[in-house]
Amino acid sequence: MNPVAFSIGGFDVRWYGIIIACGMALGIIIANYNCKWREDVDHDNLLNIVLLSLPIGIIGARLYYVVFEFDNYRNNIMEAFNIRHGGLAIHGGLIFALGSALIYTKIKKLNFIKFADVAAPSIILAQALGRWGNFFNQEAHGDAVSYEFIKHFPMFIQKGMNINGIYYNPTFLYESVWNIIVFIILMVILRKNKKSGTVFFTYIGLYSIGRFIIEGMRTDSLMIGNLRMAQLVSLSGVLIWIIFISLSYYKRIIGKKMYQ
Repeated sequence: MNPVAFSIGGFDVRWYGIIIACGMALGIIIANYNCKWREDVDHDNLLNIVLLSLPIGIIGARLYYVVFEFDNYRNNIMEAFNIRHGGLAIHGGLIFALGSALIYTKIKKLNFIKFADVAAPSIILAQALGRWGNFFNQEAHGDAVSYEFIKHFPMFIQKGMNINGIYYNPTFLYESVWNIIVFIILMVILRKNKKSGTVFFTYIGLYSIGRFIIEGMRTDSLMIGNLRMAQLVSLSGVLIWIIFISLSYYKRIIGKKMYQ
């Protein structure tokens, strides 16, 4: 598996970067399309939020990763700025990107949740594509598996997961497929349910469920002690979703009683 797509003047352009860029571009297109389903979400402001959040999100994703893997960069700090070989933690990217979007909407006196609802399908789709960058870097995989296990996958997956003669569980693929399923669900909800926050918090909940399960199969998890950090964050995401659903149900029940 060659992670380099092509070279320009001795500079290697890697598939990882190309795929991440394509995911971002497709996400912007989808968000533009989804604006028509939320009339009070202005496309120009949404684009401004995206252009602000993307670079900050990338910085956050890298910073999050480097903090947990600092021992690998202690003696070569400059390598911490090199993201062409991977090393972007999606949870760090989301925290920084959503934080910058929240600040922007507060300054502009916009409704953050409404913009987040429109952006959520784009985010999960970009994540789905981004996992294929991990494939070309031969990372985000699981434990070693037998040929009897890997032979059920397409040949290009078998070849990509053959690392130094050993086959590995393609956990990147599981997460990519799960994220696409979540994307479809969010697109349906965006059209059927106009309640602010439903799409965004469903994104947080469903993504977190899939990530928690798949993270347990991976061999390159960021750790805090003996715990997988991504699983801890995912549990928090599921809890936030449950709280949102509970509050929404409670408000609906109270609303019905008031009109009886």
